[in-house]
Amino acid sequence: MGMDPPGQHLNDTTTAGVIARPGPLFLATLLLGLASDRLLPRPFAVPGTDPPRRMTGGAVILVGLALAAAGIRGFSRAGTPVRSKEPTRVLVTSGIYGWTRNPIHLGIFLVYEGIGIAAPSPWTLVLTLPLAITIRYGVVGREEAYLERRFGDAYREYKAGVRRWL
Repeated sequence: MGMDPPGQHLNDTTTAGVIARPGPLFLATLLLGLASDRLLPRPFAVPGTDPPRRMTGGAVILVGLALAAAGIRGFSRAGTPVRSKEPTRVLVTSGIYGWTRNPIHLGIFLVYEGIGIAAPSPWTLVLTLPLAITIRYGVVGREEAYLERRFGDAYREYKAGVRRWL
């Protein structure tokens, strides 16, 4: 279920070699942004009044949690680990992975942004760009190269048909 090619399990122990696990990267950047709001002048005001801004941030957080949960569920159903420090066992291409190649990362980004909106934390929002660059090249780029080595043409075909983010 959710594997392409069907039933392909590989036994080697290589991994993507990401620079850091995404969860701690997001958390560290979020904490840095929230601390910067207290210690540095705010670069801009997050627009909106309190209740609507918090509701908007909350909605973005919920969408992010749903995306990340769908991605984790897809990996669990296929019997492949979520953590990037373990070898990928199968190429998951169905469910949410038929819509985006990175639903977990995308979901965590939305949670991060939702917190930045609801807090309101302009420094958290400013730090989105360096965080996105780090995730794109230090995590996702390495994962994609690893999956291409591991699954070859099957991954290249999947990559050609499904967008990285949206």
